Amino acid sequence: MFGKRKKQIVGCDIGSSAIKVVELKPLKNGEFQLANAAIAELSSEAIVDGAIMDSSLVVESLSRLIADNGIKNPNFGTSLSGHSVILKKIPLPSMSEAELAESIQWEAEQYIPFDINEVNLDYVVLEEGQGETMDVLLVAVKKEKIADYTSVLIQAGKQPALVDVDVFALQNAYELNYELGPEAIALVNIGASVMNINVLHEGQSVFWRDVSFGGNQFTEAIQRELNLPREEAERLKRGERVGERSIQQVLGVVNSVSEDLAAELQKTIDFFVATSSVDSLDRLVLAGGGSQLLGLDEILKERFQVPVEVMNPFRNIRYDESEFDPEWINRHAPSMAIAVGLAMRTVGE
Repeated sequence: MFGKRKKQIVGCDIGSSAIKVVELKPLKNGEFQLANAAIAELSSEAIVDGAIMDSSLVVESLSRLIADNGIKNPNFGTSLSGHSVILKKIPLPSMSEAELAESIQWEAEQYIPFDINEVNLDYVVLEEGQGETMDVLLVAVKKEKIADYTSVLIQAGKQPALVDVDVFALQNAYELNYELGPEAIALVNIGASVMNINVLHEGQSVFWRDVSFGGNQFTEAIQRELNLPREEAERLKRGERVGERSIQQVLGVVNSVSEDLAAELQKTIDFFVATSSVDSLDRLVLAGGGSQLLGLDEILKERFQVPVEVMNPFRNIRYDESEFDPEWINRHAPSMAIAVGLAMRTVGE
């Protein structure tokens, strides 16, 4: 008998500044067609540093997004990052799958700074070592954080079918749209409050880090410099005019914060190079709303001396131009990378 087609998940990236939703329809040749893509901005008080402060506001925004776009699929997936998420590559003695399943909780306790009973654990064997050891990727997320985010989906009338981690959803989106080669590539998703970093080498993910730095730092610097309300500073940051003011007038402020961001990224990459067998980066690929800040790519190019590009997670996804405005797609594409990475997944995967 023919196997049942697996049910696709709606990717729902609940970020500090906006909710992004993507729904994909799988095609026979392994490609995808875009069925839905939408974004709803959130007020800065709704989610602070990844913690949901006003769940009713988030639920209301998501419910409206679902209704306005006629999303019928009940299965939603979301992803998390930040302090409540621990990713560790740990060396363990070689053992069978059954032995690993039995001992992973005890092994994990040595590496996780939280009470083991307060987290959900998952793991995957990365590679069998030479004979006596193997590398295991350990993922631990605070149950409380998972409950906060899945509760939003449930209250919006949807079924939480999957909870992923931002850096891996980002990697999925990249792999769908770009060729993987032997080089070392840093995928950098710049959100409002967190920068997610995933380094790929020879097509494999080899390093992950979340850094508390993002678009909010730019907004706050513009607010301080021009004594503006947050909403106006946000619009200026995005390149819109506010009265007589334009982005050109705050370019010095934006560039200064971009240099700070570059310095934070440099620290992380230097640590990666110092602790791995990879000598240097070959390329930087940016995503997230912060990736489109004026001049940021040039500052990073100058600092790292490597090519820098902004990811287009819709590059290999087909869409009907009568349904989706290409200009809207191009403008919002970098912000939708994590939602696209989630939307590629299926129920029970």
